[in-house]
Amino acid sequence: MTEPEETAQRPERALLVGIQTDSIPKAEAESLLAELAGLAQTLGVRETGRILVRIRDRTASHLLSSGKVQELIRIAEAEDADSIIFDHPLSPIQQRNWEKDSGRVVYDRSELILKIFASRALTREAGLQVELARLQYALPRLVHSRDDLMRQKGGRYGTKGSGEKALELDRRKIEARIRDIQEDLKKVRMERAVQRRRRERAGLPRAAVVGYTNAGKSSLLNAITNAETLAEDKLFATLDTTTRRILYAPGRGLLATDTVGFVRNLPHGLVEAFKATLEEAALADVLIHVVDASEPEAMHFLDTTEKVLREIGAGDKPTLLAFNKIDRVPDRTRLDFYASRFPGAVFLSAKTGEGIPDLLEKLEALLTADREEWVVRIPDSQYGLVALLHRRAAVVSESREDDATVVRCRMPEDLEEKYGGYRT
Repeated sequence: MTEPEETAQRPERALLVGIQTDSIPKAEAESLLAELAGLAQTLGVRETGRILVRIRDRTASHLLSSGKVQELIRIAEAEDADSIIFDHPLSPIQQRNWEKDSGRVVYDRSELILKIFASRALTREAGLQVELARLQYALPRLVHSRDDLMRQKGGRYGTKGSGEKALELDRRKIEARIRDIQEDLKKVRMERAVQRRRRERAGLPRAAVVGYTNAGKSSLLNAITNAETLAEDKLFATLDTTTRRILYAPGRGLLATDTVGFVRNLPHGLVEAFKATLEEAALADVLIHVVDASEPEAMHFLDTTEKVLREIGAGDKPTLLAFNKIDRVPDRTRLDFYASRFPGAVFLSAKTGEGIPDLLEKLEALLTADREEWVVRIPDSQYGLVALLHRRAAVVSESREDDATVVRCRMPEDLEEKYGGYRT
């Protein structure tokens, strides 16, 4: 696929095409097409128009009927579009036929997302993950190109011409590069595991902040920690994990990790490639699932995030649902609906700070919910153990008894052996 020409004077102009089928109702297709427009905008692509096409029978050559193909090409020409972007996956043959017939760059949602990720990969790890996903996306297209070339020439396998030899060489180079990247990412995972063990020795519980892209995860983490993680009103502003220490109660903290945002129809290759990043969610003690309360498609976005969490083995984690951006919700009936459907959820605004104390309070309750309650009697000579409980345990009450301090608390398992001799 050739890249569209883009200059400082003129960004890429694209006609966006959504697909409605028997399995994709009109309302969902329109929502996906609107999201495609947001993805394109994130990449700096200027939308020339949106077309929603209803199809019953897919064609192998173009996905759409010949009449609809010609209609879309005429629209792209009339609107001076440089490219046509489909919300529906295109096979290598379909993509090539569209480009040949339209004289324009044509690609689909998956390739658009890959382009966005490539533009936002700021670290070596993110760069490797994106490159892996792009190569895995390109490889089957190269194989199909070779098969097409064979059919066009009427050739037989085993009798390769110069074009086939070049494609075969490209295929081998891609496969070799994929293996190299996978080895590099294994090292990344090992380094991350070492970092994780260091954090575990610090004895702090771990939380992963997850959610649909642009839900405000980084902004929430900034609001809680007063740090300045990149927080933009753009899709996929965060590709790398960022870990911050949060004080969720006086003297008690946890480590919270921001994660890459999810999106509907996220290419499977990206889920695979970003496992090194997403495993932070799978290995966390609790999840903070952030949802944009002002988004009309919030329920769809919530379902998408939960689906990806199940894919990476984090579907059963204790989770605190946090509806963010309530300052953007003029009609409170929507919030009432969410509150009735999700009784344990918290409603907040990372921008104004409203609801942050409630988030921290519920986070503490979630972290200590499954801990057994202990009563320990600590002599004054060991008062450092009382201070440790205030840092690490959920203290319910504290009282004096002769020359000792009696503490009722919910204690993390790793401290039980240390305090076993003081239990009453």
